[in-house]
Amino acid sequence: MNGTASTKTIHDGYEIPRGRMTDHLRANYKIADERVLNAMNTVPRHLFVPEALRSQAYKDNAVPLSAGQTVSQPYIVARMSELLELKGKERVLEIGSGSGYQTAVLARLARKVFAIERIADIASTAKARLMGLGYRNISYRTADGTNGWEVYAPFDAILVAAGGPIVPEPLVKQLEIGGRMVIPIGKDRKTQTLVRVTRTEKGFATEDCGPCAFVPLIGQHGWEAAK
Repeated sequence: MNGTASTKTIHDGYEIPRGRMTDHLRANYKIADERVLNAMNTVPRHLFVPEALRSQAYKDNAVPLSAGQTVSQPYIVARMSELLELKGKERVLEIGSGSGYQTAVLARLARKVFAIERIADIASTAKARLMGLGYRNISYRTADGTNGWEVYAPFDAILVAAGGPIVPEPLVKQLEIGGRMVIPIGKDRKTQTLVRVTRTEKGFATEDCGPCAFVPLIGQHGWEAAK
């Protein structure tokens, strides 16, 4: 599996709902990056949600996982992926890889993905699933994602799939000059603003990309774990 999105149709019985989901992203949310749309139309999202909830896999909503985690709404996966402006040669750091669905989409858009998940059971299940689907351009780690993965830095892009109170300083430092990070930021644990951070020679610039709602970013440079 390389960073180029495949155009091969997957015949798994979910082609129609997956196609409808992709059409909805294009028409309703104005997702325009064809590489992102193709990845969304290729990755079998139903394999990344609990079996009992597979009927919801291609609907326009998040799907709950264990430990209070979720598989993000298709729109937010597409939106965050599009904001990274990936061309296929990038090295991407993903924080909060969860079920592995966003990871799989990124793996079709970039050359290499470095995925960090702090919950060991969720991480091991996602790794086994992605390996079973043939993804070979992903490296995995179970750790506090707010510290990044310094040994492999700098990264061309960083995607953070959990909401924190501030932009974690280690992540900015691990971003290549000119690189982009997409991260939800908010003053409380329940509502955030999606922010795109671009590292510059003098520091970093931020863009407000609209409201969103994610699970909290737990870690040294995020929120404390609930007691």
